Formats: sequence, C-alpha cells, structure tokens
Amino acid sequence: MTESIRRDGEYETSENPYANPYEGAQQHAYAQQAGTSPVNPEWPPPPAQPPVAPAVDEAPKKRARRPFALLAAVAIVAAAVGGGTAYGIQELTGSDTVVSSSTSANVVPSSQKGTVSGVAKAVSPSIVEISATSSAGSSTGSGVIITSDGEIITNNHVVSGATSVKVSTSDGKEYTAEVVGTDASKDLALIKLRDASGLTAATLGDSDGVQVGDEVVAIGSPEGLTGTVTSGIVSALDRDVTVSTDESQQQQQQQGGGSGQWPFEFGGQEFNGDTGSSTTTYKAIQTDASLNPGNSGGALIDMNGNIIGINSAMYSASGSSSSSSEAGSVGLGFAIPINTVKADLDTLRAGGADN
Repeated sequence: MTESIRRDGEYETSENPYANPYEGAQQHAYAQQAGTSPVNPEWPPPPAQPPVAPAVDEAPKKRARRPFALLAAVAIVAAAVGGGTAYGIQELTGSDTVVSSSTSANVVPSSQKGTVSGVAKAVSPSIVEISATSSAGSSTGSGVIITSDGEIITNNHVVSGATSVKVSTSDGKEYTAEVVGTDASKDLALIKLRDASGLTAATLGDSDGVQVGDEVVAIGSPEGLTGTVTSGIVSALDRDVTVSTDESQQQQQQQGGGSGQWPFEFGGQEFNGDTGSSTTTYKAIQTDASLNPGNSGGALIDMNGNIIGINSAMYSASGSSSSSSEAGSVGLGFAIPINTVKADLDTLRAGGADN
C-alpha cells in the first residue's frame, strides 16, 4: 500500500482525510444563491449588488430613445436647409438693397440694380418713337412695347385721327403700325406693328405700390430725340388731370409740326393751351422727372425696371410765353398709372371704348 505524501498546509484539516477540498466552496456558492448563510461562518458575506433589470427590458429602452434622436437630427437638418434657403432668397432678390414697393419683377441686373443707367439699359429696347400723320399735320410721341410681336401702348392724343403711323425702335428699325383701339376717356391707345417679331417687351409693374418719394426714370422721345432718359421722384399721387377728348382739338395741336404741347387742366388751371369743351379726367402719378413734348406715351419706370405709368401730360413754360428761353420742363409731369392701362387692355384689343 502506497502512502500519500502531502506538504503542510496544502489541504485544509478535516476529520475525513479523504474530504473533497472544493466541497466547502461549492456549499458556500449554493448557500449564497439560496440566500442562506454559507457553511463556513468565517467567510465574509458577498457585497450588496444593485438590482439588475431583466435583459428583455433593454431593447425597448434603446428603441424608445431612437425616435427622439432621429427627430433631433431631422430638426437640425431642416434648420440648416431653412437657413440656406433664406440666404439663397436674399442673394437672389438682393434684399440688402432698398427697392420700390411697386416691384413685381427684377428687370435690371443685380449688379446695376437701383441705378438710372441700369434701368435705361434694361428698358430702353422696349420704348419706341411714334410719328403720326393726319390731315391737320403731324406729331411725335412715344410708346411702350408690351408684346414681342409688336403691341404698343401709347396715349390716345398721340395717334388720334392719324392716317399714318410710323414707329422707330431703339435699334433704328422702322415699322408701319395700325391703330387697334383707342380710349379717349383714359387717354390710351393700342397700336400694332406690321411684320414684327422678337421685340423686347416691357415688364408692367404694380402702380398701387408706388409711394411718394420713390425714385423713377422716364424714357421717351422729346422733340424727336429718341431714347432720351431723365430721372426724378414720384412727387404726388392721385392727381386729377383733365385732357381733351375732342379729336379736332387735338389735331389743332399737331399743326405745329411735332411741337406736341398737349393742353391739359390741373388744379383749376389750363396748361399748354385750351383743352376745349370735350374733356376727360383721370387720376395720375405726378413726377418731377423732366418731361417734354414728345414724351407723351413713353414710360415712367421704377428702379427695378418695371413700368409703373404711361407719361401723358407735362407743363411747358413755352405754352404760356412766346419766349423760347422759357421753354422746357419745369418738373411738373403726369403719368397714367399702369394698373389703369392693364385694366383697359382687353377693351383696347377689342377695338377700344371709342368704337
């Protein structure tokens, strides 16, 4: 029989020399799991542990957090996009520049916005010179192209009674025109060029948004000087201007060979001669932009290049004096609001209110 040899302290002492040395540890583990004290009272109790939630609850908690995180991310992206959009709109509209409240479109390039030269360059191709001939003589006026195929708005008194109408565009081309319709009560007329296409049509603005003090540009052909540009401000609104509707009275004014000093009444006074007994009164935009004979039918324009009025009457000092040194503009001009023109277009295209 072989004797088992062991060193001191290798195994715990036990009455049973064949006792399992791991038995005490196993009993301690079983007792701890069962919530009872271990077999060996000398072993310290295990440290207290916080309760652990079942693993099945972890997934719902994580899933519950995801929608909030997703919404937060979406909100951040939306804010970034919104900010970018606002910046883009500001860049496109140039909201850092003060423009007229009558704006309906930006015709002038952004690099020249708010300048007279920019307005002149953008709008001049849409302004024409009109030469009308009648049995009484001839007259010179202006007009505004409103369609690319040659519809042109002008004053009734420019073409009233005309037997022949010639039009010159800004590039020097000449056309024959026909009178489509007239409305003497508003001093408006629509003419149409023959065999015209590809013309630059003007942009019609919103005259209801015009305010006193707004900067404006006038383009026309005073005294036959095609494409003359002047500038000023809107000096008043809703002025009652009275002009003649008598064709024979207007023809008498044409005998001056293009003097174009059309008579009108304002504030109970007559200017540029006698208007006669047959007259009409309309609400006009008053401007101090220099207007002279021949500007009639031309454009009054805001600083974005939109047409806000059709120039129709102006006071000329030569109308009340024989001295030529007093002739010329004195800063008293009137324009028919463009909203009046737009409201009358269908009537003019149908032949006008005078038919």
